Amino acid sequence: MSVSDETAVSEGIILSDAAAEKVKSLLEQEGRDDLALRVAVQPGGCSGLRYQLFFDERSLDGDVVKDFDGVKVVTDRMSAPYLGGASIDFVDTIEKQGFTIDNPNATGSCACGDSFN
Repeated sequence: MSVSDETAVSEGIILSDAAAEKVKSLLEQEGRDDLALRVAVQPGGCSGLRYQLFFDERSLDGDVVKDFDGVKVVTDRMSAPYLGGASIDFVDTIEKQGFTIDNPNATGSCACGDSFN
């Protein structure tokens, strides 16, 4: 791992206030307080890599964990270098609703916006 990789991992993911509130709301609906928001990068999609966001109760060896006002965000050690400095937001407009990821590490994405490289 290079120095720039270590910096990206240490910066980790940034969760906006709107995204943290939405995650809290979803966790309340689940009725569980033992879950974290896991953000991962998996092979797939038009551009080669795709994001996965899901609730997880597991703790994996090498996980990078950050707390945002009571919301735990977890990234596995293989995904962390791809997500250093990435911002997760939640938008709720007439045109679109959902989580968005602004990733400075992505060099390109597909037209549908579901994958990146």
